[in-house]
Amino acid sequence: MSGLLKVSSNPHIRSKATTSGIMAAVIISLLPAAGFGIYNFGFRALVIILVTIASTVLTEFLFGIYRKKQTITDLSAVVTGLLLALNLPVSIPLWMAVLGGVFAILVVKMLFGGLGQNFMNPALAARCFLLISFTSQMTDFNCDAYTGATPLARIKAGENVEVFDMIIGNTAGTIGETSMIALVIGACFLIMLGIIDLRIPGSYIVTFALFTVLFGDHGFDPAFLSAQLAGGGLMLGAFFMATDYVTRPITIKGQYVFGIFLGLMTGIFRFFGPGAEGVSYAIILGNLLVPLIEKVTKPVAFGKGGRKS
Repeated sequence: MSGLLKVSSNPHIRSKATTSGIMAAVIISLLPAAGFGIYNFGFRALVIILVTIASTVLTEFLFGIYRKKQTITDLSAVVTGLLLALNLPVSIPLWMAVLGGVFAILVVKMLFGGLGQNFMNPALAARCFLLISFTSQMTDFNCDAYTGATPLARIKAGENVEVFDMIIGNTAGTIGETSMIALVIGACFLIMLGIIDLRIPGSYIVTFALFTVLFGDHGFDPAFLSAQLAGGGLMLGAFFMATDYVTRPITIKGQYVFGIFLGLMTGIFRFFGPGAEGVSYAIILGNLLVPLIEKVTKPVAFGKGGRKS
């Protein structure tokens, strides 16, 4: 009988998915949004994307030399650079984009142990760092194609916007946030591959939509609700950054709680705060609360915690 038993170390269930494969899929899924950003804002958008990715990859490469262990082949630095670039305005000075890339990799990721050890999304942390440090440049969306404020800022000021343009993406904003259609196409690709699911983005979007109806001062106004969903990087944050494997809860219940929290915080920032957006800060705050969310939503181990007869 003992010969029938095989003892091995965990993990006992293995997946054929690799980190580099997952990251490659994320990069492909972001190409529609990146491509539309280049079409919408011009050649400088491509330059910012390339420069930001180069800064993240080079930073991780140099840190790998320092610690004598290279990790750039997992493509996570490329994903961080691409996400950061898509969260930047096209008018930002290139040196700021480089500074953001260095901060994302060196401070947020590598100094905490590398991929899997960072406690917040590196791209969003870098964006918030740049927003706090260089507010005027990070909120300047004037370029050759557009002048003036973003659609959400105009709505907050009481102006009217073209919702269809926001859904297509023909508006001012950061490079990758404007086209709701391009972002949804990329998200569908990740969902079909099984890389992400709808627990976090679904609960995030539904909660924010309900918050908008209840506290947005417009009631159930389809045009206003559509504009709020299409603008401010909500789709980019919900599908591509809130679902980050490292900084999201691992428990199923925790993922729903996480998504609901993000929806509530985004609504609070947008409708009760001085700014018109809030997705980045909502996700960063959610990242900080993930250990607590996991603690209170951890399932009871089999054979423990049950009722005694």
